[in-house]
Amino acid sequence: MAEKKTSAARERAGASRLSAVRAPGRRTAIIVAVLLVVVGWPVLSALLGGYERTSGGEIAVVRNGGFFDNNRIRQVIDPGSGRVWIGLYSQVHKYPAQQRFYTITSDARKGEESGVDVVTVPSSDGVNMGIEGTLYFTLNQDHKALRRFDDKYGTRKFRSADGGTYNVYDGDKGWSAFLDQIVRPVIDNDLRSQINSFRCAELVSSCALVQNSSAPKNVQTAGQQAQSNNGNIAKVQNAINTSLATDLEQTLGGEFVTNIHFNLVRVTLPSKVQDAVDRAQAAFAQISEAQAKVASAKAEAAANKARQDGYNKCPTCARIEELKALPQGITVYAPGNPNGSLLRD
Repeated sequence: MAEKKTSAARERAGASRLSAVRAPGRRTAIIVAVLLVVVGWPVLSALLGGYERTSGGEIAVVRNGGFFDNNRIRQVIDPGSGRVWIGLYSQVHKYPAQQRFYTITSDARKGEESGVDVVTVPSSDGVNMGIEGTLYFTLNQDHKALRRFDDKYGTRKFRSADGGTYNVYDGDKGWSAFLDQIVRPVIDNDLRSQINSFRCAELVSSCALVQNSSAPKNVQTAGQQAQSNNGNIAKVQNAINTSLATDLEQTLGGEFVTNIHFNLVRVTLPSKVQDAVDRAQAAFAQISEAQAKVASAKAEAAANKARQDGYNKCPTCARIEELKALPQGITVYAPGNPNGSLLRD
């Protein structure tokens, strides 16, 4: 009996010692697991994040961004690349690599800026004209030029039309903010310079209807201008295409955009001027209608006179025409009968 008690005591002591040995082991495993989560996961994320690639429509500028590194440009990744090692904690600035456009239009659903967006510039004779069009261009993908562009514009923010501030590489909003703040003033200035060299009627023929001159001369001038204003609009468009390339290079500080083309879509008049044109056109239409009625009446009178002259020369012909005009079904025709000259079946 005593031996059994001694054996049980020994087992309990052994279990206590084994439990004491296992407890530090569990604590160590827990500590190691916590360290792996706290330290290992960020390291693993940094390693996985050290790779980058671009799609077919974008090009990327990579800047150093490590704890002990500088912030200089590390490399440029061309469009449609595979996964490329860019280093730990590097910053990636992605820019559009395909053709872009900037639209100025009175259609609130299609313009780059919210609401109605039209460039209003005066003609040489002082009429404010609304210009609508689209600028097409491509960001220069030369690595040297792109590095300069990122140094100059990728390191600052731009205010958009909605009041927010964005980096130029912050998707469509950032790109639009850059265009609104930097490129749009150049477009406006070029349009102002070119439109100011033409009179209103040279670009919009209906302007001739409301200028200070007599009505017949206005109508004649409008007809002449209708044949030439399309050619003048083409001249404006070609001049803008020539000047925009130079002005954008000077303004941006380098040849950062290429394949520049401005398509002048529409030239409009201020609402009050357009209302005056509409009224003038309506008045001329009424004059034309009245003149047509007068001409018709004269022609009808001349026809009646000629017809009567014929009847005077040929009374029988008049009687024949009179018989032809009788209704169908008449069997007796007695013009001198006071009781009735027409008898029916």
